[in-house]
Amino acid sequence: MEQVHLFTKKLKPTHISHALSFPTRVLEAFPIPEGAHVMDFEAADATDNAWRFCLSTRLTGAYPKPVLLRSSWRRFVEQKGLAPEDRVVFFMERDEANDMIRRYTVRAQRKVMVLMGQDVWVDVEHLPLYGLM
Repeated sequence: MEQVHLFTKKLKPTHISHALSFPTRVLEAFPIPEGAHVMDFEAADATDNAWRFCLSTRLTGAYPKPVLLRSSWRRFVEQKGLAPEDRVVFFMERDEANDMIRRYTVRAQRKVMVLMGQDVWVDVEHLPLYGLM
């Protein structure tokens, strides 16, 4: 099983209060049915809990502008206690033998320090282990 990094996004206030925009380039990893503009999918977090998200693309305009709808995204934000400057990282696991997507994963992370000039990010579920909650 191969894990493929889809994207990392540092959260802004609008991502916290509204919707999470996806890079258009990752749409190929989400098989939205022909003629449709929404797709539900599940992503497992750092503790292997499944989160149901709804990915939507707009019907008009020059590009699809994919977003996770607020209705599915907001619960994740609230449960994880996300704030501006935190980040989310999305991956997909691909079965190399038959080139099938096996599952998506999502990580909610917070920057805890800068070490030797590099940002150190920790999954929010693990912050208590570092005494950072």
